[in-house]
Amino acid sequence: MAEKAYLAIDIGASSGRHVLGFFDGSKIRLEEVYRFDNAPVEVLGRMHWDLLGQWTHVRQGLAAAGVKTRGQVVSAGVDTWGVDFGLLGRGDELLGNPYHYRDARTNGIFEKAFARVPREEIFRLTGLQFMQFNTLFQLYAMKLQDSPLLEAAETMLMMPDLFHWLMTGVKCNEMTEASTSQFYNPLTGDWATDLLKQFDLPVRILGRLTQPGTSLGALQKHLADETGLAETQVVLPGTHDTASAVLAVPAASRPGATPDWCYVSLGTWALMGVEAPRPVVNDRVLELNFTNEGGVGGTTRLLKNIAGLWLVQECRRAWNAAGGNFSWEDLNRLSAAAKPLQSFVNPDAHELLAPRDMPEAICAFCRRAGQPVPDDRGAILRCALESIALKFRQVLGWCEELNGGRVETIHIVGGGTQNRQFCQMAADACGRRVMAGPIEATATGNLMMQAVAAGDVADIAQAREVVRRSFTVEEYAPQNPAAWDEAYARFQRVLAS
Repeated sequence: MAEKAYLAIDIGASSGRHVLGFFDGSKIRLEEVYRFDNAPVEVLGRMHWDLLGQWTHVRQGLAAAGVKTRGQVVSAGVDTWGVDFGLLGRGDELLGNPYHYRDARTNGIFEKAFARVPREEIFRLTGLQFMQFNTLFQLYAMKLQDSPLLEAAETMLMMPDLFHWLMTGVKCNEMTEASTSQFYNPLTGDWATDLLKQFDLPVRILGRLTQPGTSLGALQKHLADETGLAETQVVLPGTHDTASAVLAVPAASRPGATPDWCYVSLGTWALMGVEAPRPVVNDRVLELNFTNEGGVGGTTRLLKNIAGLWLVQECRRAWNAAGGNFSWEDLNRLSAAAKPLQSFVNPDAHELLAPRDMPEAICAFCRRAGQPVPDDRGAILRCALESIALKFRQVLGWCEELNGGRVETIHIVGGGTQNRQFCQMAADACGRRVMAGPIEATATGNLMMQAVAAGDVADIAQAREVVRRSFTVEEYAPQNPAAWDEAYARFQRVLAS
């Protein structure tokens, strides 16, 4: 077939990028045509997203794609992180900038929420992991603060839904993103409206749930004229970035067999889990605080959110804000030179969620746990990375338990695969083969879903064949098992302390 171009607009919690995918019927090659920084904005002690700034970047990236392809882009679609949303009022008036999920207004929300609806009941209706910034708790915090925005709202759009609305004028709630809200019922495939009513939250703001692969139509005329993309359709990928990333996992499964692989989508967060044919909502999933999120092709992402390279990103930010000029390569050299397996933190500890000074928070955690306190930057980084790898080992065991079989291969995808030192740590800590790549997994999965929707790729299995043909994947074999077994025993004591 003649080469066709698709456009993925992949917006993460720290940066966004417009990536063209050129597909020749066998392989897909990627070309980034636009990139922008994405960071929260603090206003009067609150953390927001700069939606208007983001939208400006989306338009500029669309125009760059139009120039690059002379307007010949089959379709475009947006993916973002989960849980965050915007509200529209009467006449589709945007009601303020969306809040950032790390905003402090949900601190302490669990106690208040569970007093109204028991934790077990929420899980029974949603099957979702409990995190204080899930959309349900953000909305309930607004309710408790008597927010006028909630009273005025007529429509809730999750972040990718907002961009698709701005692009087409069509309002809908894409399923994979909606499944991160904690008021989507994976067993019924619909909104858990009864749960919202129990919290006295407005059901009227919910729109129609729409599946990945749905075409929303052409760009609005003024936008098509501005960007030169008059023939481009807007097609929903798995709009939650992890849904797109999992589609790009280059794994092959035997029909009818339990997959012997798990995935980690590694970036600011590490999303580790298995691809299940149906939701798993039971007491053990609740106890382990796993989540059932919607996947592409009718699958379920049975996974656990783990704090990922956020710890390292925040160390770099703190050191550079204090006058340093550390590149990622500098950090890798520092951590590689540090003595291994000395001290550990719980990467998911509340005090590491959004500290003002991450390096000090890591040292303070070690001090309180009675461990050696990291005494330089390399030791701090090593502590953070090894702790994340050891957390993978714990979650791997749970994945095997819930999946009913041994996991032989861990597929790590996303930007975090560029940290080869960490990929080796993950293999060592887990005692499993790690296959790392592709790097641009989210954009690749976004593009492949569009190709499936266009009929250029038959289904998800064939999409993964294309990924395997198109990208180099690096293999890491586990090493030094005795030292890591001893380290894991100490790590478990840290978690229990």
